[in-house]
Amino acid sequence: MAAAGLKTIIALSFVLAIGFLLVILSSALWRNYLPLLVVATYVVAPLPNWICGRCSNPDDFMESSGSAVVDFGRFCTGFLVVMGVAHCDLIRVPAMAMSIIGGLLIYGTIISFTMFFQEEQDF
Repeated sequence: MAAAGLKTIIALSFVLAIGFLLVILSSALWRNYLPLLVVATYVVAPLPNWICGRCSNPDDFMESSGSAVVDFGRFCTGFLVVMGVAHCDLIRVPAMAMSIIGGLLIYGTIISFTMFFQEEQDF
């Protein structure tokens, strides 16, 4: 992927700020602070991808090796994202919608940062 420039950093930071603003406003406008727990889920969500990506250790000689560890990390990340999106009947529907949209913007920004700023390994 091409090198990310200053415009990419500014755009992704703007989207991240909008996501956090939506999550905070979903709590503050309706005076119910349970949607703020979603932020903790989105902080923890990228960890399985990172840990399983480090544990997979692809070898230069065996490119056809199984990627079960990476798939398990993606499954755990997907579970945490869905857990952060799923809400029960404790908050109002507009607050839920704002929290879900904000959370998806936050996680999408985290994934975009990792895609744009991933170091290429040359052997």
